[in-house]
Amino acid sequence: MVDLKSQYEKIKPAIDKAIIGVVESSQYINGPEVKSFQQEMENYLGVKHVIPCANGTDALQISMMALGLKPGDEVITPSYTYIATTEVIGLLRLKPVFVDCESDTFNISPEAIEKAITPKTKAIVPVHLYGQSCDMDAIMKIAKKHSLFVIEDNAQAIGCDYSFADGTTAKTGTIGDVGCTSFFPSKNLGCYGDGGAICTNNDDLANQIRMVANHGQSKRYYHDLVGCNSRLDSIQAAILRIKLRELDRYIENRNNAAAFYDDAFADIPELTVPYRSAQSKHVFHQYTLQLADGINRDDLVEYLGKKDIPAMIYYPVPAHKQKMFDHLDVTCADMSITDWLTTRVFSLPMHTELTNQQLKYITESVKEFIRK
Repeated sequence: MVDLKSQYEKIKPAIDKAIIGVVESSQYINGPEVKSFQQEMENYLGVKHVIPCANGTDALQISMMALGLKPGDEVITPSYTYIATTEVIGLLRLKPVFVDCESDTFNISPEAIEKAITPKTKAIVPVHLYGQSCDMDAIMKIAKKHSLFVIEDNAQAIGCDYSFADGTTAKTGTIGDVGCTSFFPSKNLGCYGDGGAICTNNDDLANQIRMVANHGQSKRYYHDLVGCNSRLDSIQAAILRIKLRELDRYIENRNNAAAFYDDAFADIPELTVPYRSAQSKHVFHQYTLQLADGINRDDLVEYLGKKDIPAMIYYPVPAHKQKMFDHLDVTCADMSITDWLTTRVFSLPMHTELTNQQLKYITESVKEFIRK
């Protein structure tokens, strides 16, 4: 699904030099590479504050802690997402309120959000799934109307541009009160271990986030609140600095691969290619297709596997059906689209190093199965 070795080989001299530089400096924690990456990330995203942390899950947890959410507060979130998004809600003893997604983008439905709001609702967590932005115009209007926090889960959409109705644009992760991202190796901007970051334009919130991520202290040995320990190490920051310079090229490569897939499947009615919103630039963290009824998805994945083609079924069990939430008083309304999607979607290899030869082999193999 991801060819990190070939990607590394193209930037090997710069990566090796950066790693050796950190080792020679012996500044492994909060060294100059972390500070430089933070500044470069702020410039790339056009956001006032980037606070690096240990991973994307920590980014979500720290954000909710810094916003002062309390046990019992309701947080509206999609069920169709990776479990980390909703796991931290349960971990902090908040109440997850699961709502349905849109059938075309797979992203959280603003209409479903509006219907789920109660006096106990305190926040919305939109997830920019597979690399495409949620309808942030509608979500931000709902949040303003009901005085709710917006915590963007931007782990799959780093570099995505969103166009507002008034013609302005912004990078996803910089639109809500806070944005969270992951630098897990397979992400569009991935390091060689774990890593994450939190973004905000709010100065006071940024200070609170930094405190929470650093044992609740703003001054060494003076702990004003209960926090945690979540840091991006210097080696990962050095790697990310190199890869951030390549990110726009990586996104272009992913879009080229997606266009190849689109063209190859254009005459296959049993396949629905990924929808492109006019408001969002798709950065294709995943290329996810919908299968028509009557096509056996498991048989297709098995067939591709026998031809050495990886295919993934992401989120076959949506969050609202996971056992981890059995003991919680969760709220779950109509989830018909989510439940349908979990049975009909699958993802093909999507990364920066796909060749036309590989893409042709993959697409011809898919078509062979459907036509047999």
